[in-house]
Amino acid sequence: MMGERSAKIPLERRTGVISIQKLKELGYIPADDRLRRGAVAIFECIEPIPCNVCVFACPFKAVEMNKITDLPKIDFNKCTGCGLCVAQCPGQAIRVVDLSGKGNSASVILQYDLTDPPKKGDTVKLLNEYGEEIGVGEVELTYKHKRSEAYVIKVKAPKELALRTRGLRAGGE
Repeated sequence: MMGERSAKIPLERRTGVISIQKLKELGYIPADDRLRRGAVAIFECIEPIPCNVCVFACPFKAVEMNKITDLPKIDFNKCTGCGLCVAQCPGQAIRVVDLSGKGNSASVILQYDLTDPPKKGDTVKLLNEYGEEIGVGEVELTYKHKRSEAYVIKVKAPKELALRTRGLRAGGE
């Protein structure tokens, strides 16, 4: 009986892990041409909880919600990838990916929830949605957001890992 009930619950709700494919289905990952054009926010907000911080964090009005429990909708043409939504998301459900660079380098901006964050120039381990190490990157920028007090880190990563990078761990040698 218990197995039947849990089988009806979507995998991402049971595991807390959402796949790239599911993010695409939800409209949270833009088309490839938009990804190559410049920095853009990638949301992983899949729970209809009362939160709309991202709507007010975006100075470009790229995020919309009709009611506070709706999932956010992103207008990728308005999104500049500024990262203000990243710093203010209490669920750490937003990151910014920039695949527009030449060569094999991309940038990823995400929250870092531990004290003593890595500094500019540090090598870090890139983590996927399961917390597994998938490669290494170099920190380009670290700052603490004044209002949310969240650390935000911009890391240079290989392009093929940028969309899969969901977190990082200090000490990436």
